[in-house]
Amino acid sequence: MQGVSLKSRALAFAASAGAFAFILALIAGQGAYGDVEDIGRALIVAIICGTMSWASAQRTISGIAASVDSAAERLLSAAHGDLQAPVAPEVKRDLPDLGVAMESLFSQVRTNLDNVHLLAMFDPVTGLANRTSFCRQVERLLVEGEVEGPGALFFIDLDGFKAVNDTLGHAAGDLLLSRVAGRLREVVMSQVGAGSGDAVVGRLAGDEFTLFFPALPRREAAARIGRAIQFALGERFDLGGQQIDLGASIGVAYYPDHGETLSALLRSADIAMYHAKANGRGRVELFTAKLARAAAGRAELERDLRIALERGEFVLQFQPQIDIGSGAAVVAEALVRWAHPDRDMVLPGTFVPFAEETGVIVELGDWVMDRVCQTAAEWAQAGLTQRIAINISTRELAQVDFFMRLRHAMARHGTPAEALELEITETLAMEMEARLLDQLHALRKDGVRIAIDDFGTGYSNLSRLKDLPVDRVKIDRSLVEDITLSAEARTICSAVIGLIQGLGLETVVEGVESQDQVDMLRIMGCTVFQGYHLSTPLNEEDYLARFAPSRLGQKVLDA
Repeated sequence: MQGVSLKSRALAFAASAGAFAFILALIAGQGAYGDVEDIGRALIVAIICGTMSWASAQRTISGIAASVDSAAERLLSAAHGDLQAPVAPEVKRDLPDLGVAMESLFSQVRTNLDNVHLLAMFDPVTGLANRTSFCRQVERLLVEGEVEGPGALFFIDLDGFKAVNDTLGHAAGDLLLSRVAGRLREVVMSQVGAGSGDAVVGRLAGDEFTLFFPALPRREAAARIGRAIQFALGERFDLGGQQIDLGASIGVAYYPDHGETLSALLRSADIAMYHAKANGRGRVELFTAKLARAAAGRAELERDLRIALERGEFVLQFQPQIDIGSGAAVVAEALVRWAHPDRDMVLPGTFVPFAEETGVIVELGDWVMDRVCQTAAEWAQAGLTQRIAINISTRELAQVDFFMRLRHAMARHGTPAEALELEITETLAMEMEARLLDQLHALRKDGVRIAIDDFGTGYSNLSRLKDLPVDRVKIDRSLVEDITLSAEARTICSAVIGLIQGLGLETVVEGVESQDQVDMLRIMGCTVFQGYHLSTPLNEEDYLARFAPSRLGQKVLDA
């Protein structure tokens, strides 16, 4: 359309110019020649003028068309990624507005792409390479053979960072992470000056950082760098006048001994780092064959746990909490056991901590929750008034839908709220966030009883205890095991019991192993006890036969 328009305009211009020349020629020659001669000469002049005007217009049209073609080719190359080449001079000459617009567009697109690249490859909080960028850089070094000697990968996990985030907020946490990144850069620069070579530094996620030295032949160098990192991160951080103590657990893996690929190196360094945390934090651990075997054993145990869940190898046993005054069991604590096909009955101390660490505890907890709700509903329907207590782990409560799943299990089996009791640890109770407290308040209002388990093993703020939605406090065995031998133990135990009862809470004593303990604790005001002296954990049939009226127990079993 543009071409046709330009040609039409050129033709009109040439015709107008010829007509104008024809008229002027007639006027100029009027009276000097005859009419026919005047007209002929004027016509010749008009034709020559029109022809020249047409040629000039055609030349202009051809130049503009060539410029348009150049602009189209430049836009096409830009569409294929060429944003650096300049706009053709003829476009700037013949179509200046279009040339300026194209240069402005390409500049803006280049700026936007640079920003996208920064966001995609660098962590916005610390300015370090993000996980993607770090992995690409290290993998390129490994693939292209630029790792001159044994390389070392450092996996760094900050100790105590979560507490900063929880107490000071995420803004302070981000500021602290940026300060950590700065100190890590300083460590790398100091190692460059010491001859250890440069390193790739990255932030993997959260409070996890990584360093990769392409050439670090001596193991002593890795230990030295690890100490330098710990020293740098061990110095206090000043966040707006707030002094923050931080530390780091560090795992080190060597290329190619501990992995020939980056993923293998990260896995080995991660295992070493977790070993450092498990051994007291603030340590540097080098990956070893022993750690590899332990990791393989842990992987096998995790697989066995999941298979056990699929095969239904877990069972529940029940241990009574007995009111000494009446001799009746008031609560049955549900305890999970693993009926392993190739071993004796496996106690929870062997597998529950590992299940919590790996996350299998969530699936196991769902199974326990479902079985407890089913059993409690059956007992209630048979007229048995004993509650069943279920232990809830920190990992389970961390699941945002835990309370919804609990309520669904209760609704599915028709479990009365009064038939259940939730046991949470002392530490968890003291550190519980408002969202969880609200959920516990709602459950307690519906009739579910709440108990604090293992009281006395952590630090308790008694002023907070009185504000928690709690009905009962279970005193840990560590507080009562020496009361028959130590006057100091009796004094401490008596004081704790008095404080709990002073808050209007029921006291339950765990781990009772002798009648002397029972007698002494009764003098201190305790009436409800749980422990091997009274009963070991029993399967449901044996428990009902011993601690439920025979008629009700038989009714439950028949059901």
